Amino acid sequence: MRASLVSLLRVAVAAYAMSALTAHASPLCIKERTPFALSQDTVKWTMSIAPGADCIQGLRWSYMQIFNVSVVSGPSRGQLAVVGSGFRYSAESEARGADKFTLLISGKNRHDPGTSTLEVEVNPQ
Repeated sequence: MRASLVSLLRVAVAAYAMSALTAHASPLCIKERTPFALSQDTVKWTMSIAPGADCIQGLRWSYMQIFNVSVVSGPSRGQLAVVGSGFRYSAESEARGADKFTLLISGKNRHDPGTSTLEVEVNPQ
């Protein structure tokens, strides 16, 4: 009994330590997400992000399947990573003006396959 309590305490301490190492993510970095339709359309989003913060954003709507997300043009100031059916943008630690990037999304909107282009403009807070 005592050994399992000690093990549980170790797991709790490790989880707490790991939580302190997580990146600062901005949950509301994209205020309005205009839906894309996977119909060869182009949609523009605007992101506001603090210097040194991360924006983690999913792209799937409830009625869609996303098969692939690829970077058409990457940001010039921040870092961008495609993560599953979404992306993670990491802003520079010192804000130096606006940034932008473009993604190509392919999948199915209900039953119809297609692609959409997503242009994201990044503004520092």
